Amino acid sequence: MNLSVVILAAGKSTRFKSATPKVLHPLNERPLLQYTLDLALALTSDPPVIVVGPETEAEIRAWAGESARYARQVERLGTGHAMLQAAPLLKGCGGHVLVLYGDMPLLREETLRELIAQQRETEAAITVLTVERPDPRGFGRIVRNAAARIQAIVEDIEAPPEIQAIRELNTGIYCFAADFLWPHLPQLQPSPRKGEYYLTDLIALAADAGHTVSGLRVLDPAEGLGINTRADLAVAAAALRQRINTRWMLAGVTLIDPATTYIGPDVTLGAETVIHPNTHLRGATTIGSACEIGPNTIVENCTLGDRCRAFASVLEDAVMEDESDIGPFGHLRKGARLCRGAHMGNFGEMKNSTLGPGAKMGHFSYLGDAEVGANANIGAGTITCNYDGQRKHATVIEEGAFIGSDTMLVAPVRVGAGAKTGAGAVVTRDVPPHSVAYGVPARVKEASDTSEDEGDSGRQ
Repeated sequence: MNLSVVILAAGKSTRFKSATPKVLHPLNERPLLQYTLDLALALTSDPPVIVVGPETEAEIRAWAGESARYARQVERLGTGHAMLQAAPLLKGCGGHVLVLYGDMPLLREETLRELIAQQRETEAAITVLTVERPDPRGFGRIVRNAAARIQAIVEDIEAPPEIQAIRELNTGIYCFAADFLWPHLPQLQPSPRKGEYYLTDLIALAADAGHTVSGLRVLDPAEGLGINTRADLAVAAAALRQRINTRWMLAGVTLIDPATTYIGPDVTLGAETVIHPNTHLRGATTIGSACEIGPNTIVENCTLGDRCRAFASVLEDAVMEDESDIGPFGHLRKGARLCRGAHMGNFGEMKNSTLGPGAKMGHFSYLGDAEVGANANIGAGTITCNYDGQRKHATVIEEGAFIGSDTMLVAPVRVGAGAKTGAGAVVTRDVPPHSVAYGVPARVKEASDTSEDEGDSGRQ
């Protein structure tokens, strides 16, 4: 079936009180418009037509690029007028025309496919997506005759009391037969009150001419939500969060408190993983099976293996291999990697560094541009001094090394396998394997060195 999609997105968004176009405001990490654009691209191979306003055209074009075509609506004279602006791009196309909006992020692809299928099967002039809810929210009312056939849609502002009592509402989503839409669209007349041209008037026009007008009632009222204010945006965010969380719980993930668990649309979770309250999983994050994340944890663009633990910590653009753990109050920055079985304790921070298999990093420590070997121990308060004011330098700590508390490692520097540093050492030169370095600046202990020789716990 040939299908064209038009996305109406020319509103001025005055109620958002923002310099950013409403349809580009983020909702769960994606612009509002992306939800509708993704639907359109899933339903047809033809680029949709987005109707834009002159104030927002440049930003929307810059964002959507060549994935869409564009029609400009300079005067805001209603939905019918908006469709007239799209007509020159689509009049030669047959089949059907689906009308969507850039501010309805809760619509499901399955619903629209059912709408299109019903339009095809009934051979209707128009198929309308309707919703039933106790709060009409200013939506137009669906008026049916005694045989339950749709006869008209009456806008809320123009509806008399008996029509306002109707609770079957118009979502504004339509699937038109193209050979009905394009000849009849120019016949629309301006409304008496606002002087605007409404697509809803085509329903009465079709019914009066004996054409079939079909209706599909959506079961989930949230699908009909249009975003007009930031309060609406919060409602939509809660609905999306519930959908995502429910999907993961049904897939075998435990969410201790779904109301305070925030999972992005591109996150992947393994079965048997437990997510504690106030956890935010963002971006392209992948978490394996049997992990425990949170509470009070942020994970963004990270990859975690199986059986990992992240407690009250922040992870960004980092990797945790199987059975590694962090926290509480740890911070993995870009390029950080905890290898299998590695442990990073309280108030630790890593950036562009690797903590090797089985290695342990105690509390109040910082590793920057460092490579730590297997089973090494990083004592509390250890700092890699990786920046000289102009360039970053690397620190290498080899397998089995023991770094004493409050050690300063002034990069570039290497601590050999099995070597040790004394507490408070300032290491400015390489430490050979299986040796001990102590003091300020640190020196390697010789066989003749004794604690009595120093007299001040290794300080020189």
